[in-house]
Amino acid sequence: MTDPMNQFVVRNAAAPAIRAASARLGDFAEIHLAFKANAAEQQASRCAQCGVPFCQNACPLHNSIPDWLRLTAQGRLEEAYRLAASTNSMPEICGRICPQDRLCEGDCVIEKAGHGGVTIGAIEKHLTETAWDRDWVAPLIPGAARGQSVGVIGAGPAGLAAAESLRERGYEVMVYDRYDRAGGLLVYGIPSFKLEKPVVARRVRRLEAGGIVFRLGCEIGKHMAFAQLRARHDAVLIATGVYAARPLQVPNAQAALPALDYLIAANRAALGDSIEAKSARARQVLVIGGGDTAMDCVRTAVRQGAASVTCLYRRDREAMPGSRREVQYAHDEGVRFAWLGAPVAIRQGKTPGVKAVRMQPHPAVGGRRAAPQEIPGSGFTLAADLVIAALGYEAEPLPALWALPDLAVTARGTLRVDARFATSMPGVFAAGDIVRGASLVVWALCEGRDCADAIHGYLLEQAAVTRVAAQ
Repeated sequence: MTDPMNQFVVRNAAAPAIRAASARLGDFAEIHLAFKANAAEQQASRCAQCGVPFCQNACPLHNSIPDWLRLTAQGRLEEAYRLAASTNSMPEICGRICPQDRLCEGDCVIEKAGHGGVTIGAIEKHLTETAWDRDWVAPLIPGAARGQSVGVIGAGPAGLAAAESLRERGYEVMVYDRYDRAGGLLVYGIPSFKLEKPVVARRVRRLEAGGIVFRLGCEIGKHMAFAQLRARHDAVLIATGVYAARPLQVPNAQAALPALDYLIAANRAALGDSIEAKSARARQVLVIGGGDTAMDCVRTAVRQGAASVTCLYRRDREAMPGSRREVQYAHDEGVRFAWLGAPVAIRQGKTPGVKAVRMQPHPAVGGRRAAPQEIPGSGFTLAADLVIAALGYEAEPLPALWALPDLAVTARGTLRVDARFATSMPGVFAAGDIVRGASLVVWALCEGRDCADAIHGYLLEQAAVTRVAAQ
């Protein structure tokens, strides 16, 4: 049989088509179209099948990327999907929102050689969408009942990944979340033009059908005491994520709308909820920040019909921490960028706006980038009657909110855990952003799965102790 791989020498890289900017601004639908017939197989055949799989090493989940690319190239799509799903609880979601340009695709050998990398993310999405369409996605089958239960606080990616893994092992699992839909930031923080919400909802339905119980609209410390929850379960996983906005430290900072408040309101409005929407319609919008959240905000604002949308960032384009693709999409959609500019004050009144200064970039020192410096006398003002601060998220003060003085935290406020994800409280574990700080969905999935392994080990030990004591 002829080897179908290494076709990068004769076949160019090609991602699925993207809807024209003029068309996609009229709605919140995803901008990427599906692969045309056989295109995914052809693109998968470009893989060089490296002896050292750099793409796999760059993936936090260490997905078997070269193997399922080969299966895809051979037309064995169901096998390829099952292999992809064996290491990833949500492959269709990672295929949509992972920054592949900074992870697997960025480390692709043929990309570094100048041939254009394999479109791994698009192929991963194609495999899983095909699997859903053809009923290849197996139901969640619970393992033999163990008579033990786990409470999971947070229905985001880390919590959901852990819940699935624990249920497969036979544990009773109950997931608690403050919001009225499961999914966390997948539903409320990420706009639909990147991740349409039915994609998340069908994953949640699969978990529910497998016996995972969701208690939504339940905020720990408000609707239920942590001690009450802990008493119900043999172990607890804290996977709340990080929701506290990093403060904007300029005069009149309170006039800026936190990015997450804006995105949650926009997503809820798009879902049909009756809320007081914080809309950008007909307004001059200025978003402060340069990460993926900032790009989510500016791209949402243009879809809401803003009069103008500007992104103010203190570094240059090359130094932006967000996905390069997202920056380009925002540019194509009409967003203006004020590079090398930092806010110094928010101006209110008849002529609202943001006072800013120009910044001078400094070269990296010792492998770490130096902070840009203000250029004296370079002040300028940008008109804006809606200012959104997208400076990142920090951990909420859980020990204070939950009356848990013994719950240890780091200097950053994230939960302190050991190598097995155990917190300072017996039987209480933590994973995802509440441990590592604001990060990627793929890291949350990875840690959720790994933490489930640790909880399983702990509960096996506890069961053994109980058996010995009963003898």
